[in-house]
Amino acid sequence: MLPIAKTFASVKKADLLGLVGLAGGLAVLVVGVSITGLTWLIAKLVDLQTGWLDTLVNWLVGLLTGVAGWFMLPPLVILVAGICQERIIHKVELAYYPDRVRKEAPQFWADFRHDLAFAASALFLNLLILPLYLFGIGFLASIILNSYLLGREFFESVAGYHLGKPRAKELMRQHKRVAYAGGLAITLMTLVPFLNLLMPILATVLMLHVFHSLPGKQEA
Repeated sequence: MLPIAKTFASVKKADLLGLVGLAGGLAVLVVGVSITGLTWLIAKLVDLQTGWLDTLVNWLVGLLTGVAGWFMLPPLVILVAGICQERIIHKVELAYYPDRVRKEAPQFWADFRHDLAFAASALFLNLLILPLYLFGIGFLASIILNSYLLGREFFESVAGYHLGKPRAKELMRQHKRVAYAGGLAITLMTLVPFLNLLMPILATVLMLHVFHSLPGKQEA
């Protein structure tokens, strides 16, 4: 079973409340700016010369953008998490796995370029499946896609913190079922209002506990 209860308990035990607040604030800021900016841009580009019709279009665009943004949260989870991911891992390991703590101090946004590239590719893939909502299978496709993306990315990031990326990818191939199960749990939690704002922290913590529970893993 996935360590869901242990993940939530870690927020208090590992003193992550400050980072939870930071992640939540950043998530709100990113989504809010994206929705507002896109709505403003479309309003400027679309001018129907009719006041009430323009207003209706703007409201519809805002609504559709908000709905789309709801399902764009999974790619953004990685981007926000990357900012303080090593700090999260360090604090949780101090609380739960003190013998596994790295000697090196945690870095700020250690995989900046990788996180940006992943967020862009995940956003692109999520946009590609938006038309599937017209056929009634978009929600299922979104769950499957993001379970794979988030499961793989968070697992390899956490494992790579100790093992390096090449060995993390190999470990991922050996334990892909549990990684994808973790990705499914993360994806489903991103659909829960308010809880989704905390997922950059909770997703990292969940996969860290999964990583440390694996049999036969080797430390770097």
